[in-house]
Amino acid sequence: MTEAGKTAVPGDLAFDPNGLLPVVVQDRASGDVLMVAWANAEALERTAETGLAHFWSRSRHELWRKGETSGNGLRVVEVRADCDRDTLLLVVDPEGPACHTGARTCFGDVSPTATGMLAELARVVAERAEASPEESYTARLLGRGPDQVLKKIGEEATEVVLAARVQSEDRLAEESADLLYHLLVALHQRGVPLTRVMDELRRRRKGS
Repeated sequence: MTEAGKTAVPGDLAFDPNGLLPVVVQDRASGDVLMVAWANAEALERTAETGLAHFWSRSRHELWRKGETSGNGLRVVEVRADCDRDTLLLVVDPEGPACHTGARTCFGDVSPTATGMLAELARVVAERAEASPEESYTARLLGRGPDQVLKKIGEEATEVVLAARVQSEDRLAEESADLLYHLLVALHQRGVPLTRVMDELRRRRKGS
């Protein structure tokens, strides 16, 4: 993203004879490919102006904004051109399922990567946080305040240490999963998105 409400779009693109190029849409948090669409120059201009993904419909012969009817928009974080500059990658923060069927991606339930699984878990935490405390452990824990959330992280971290020292590999995996879940609850409580943690890890990787 550049200034508020605007997205930088690469120039010198190689459109096909119909003035179109394919656009691959990728979830920033999970890395999953959500959908593939087409864009013309006007769609890219609208994407740049609004920060929301716009495409060109080859069947309806009209410009369309993802989510204009469903509400499931795509907030564009970055636009990249491939080496031949005839295909674009839109890195996005999705505002709901990408597919018109209600599926998260247009390719169905793809097997998540490790990063994708964490992103999905973060989404679950956010959803459960809005549920009734009687129905959701996450909502109950958040309702007890920051100190209780942090106390739970300490307890789970201790369980991980014990499992790593004297218990089975299965037990270590189970306790590690508990710790990751509660860490995501703490991030949600402080309003720190998982993408910010991933960005920090990428920064450290580049610097190593």
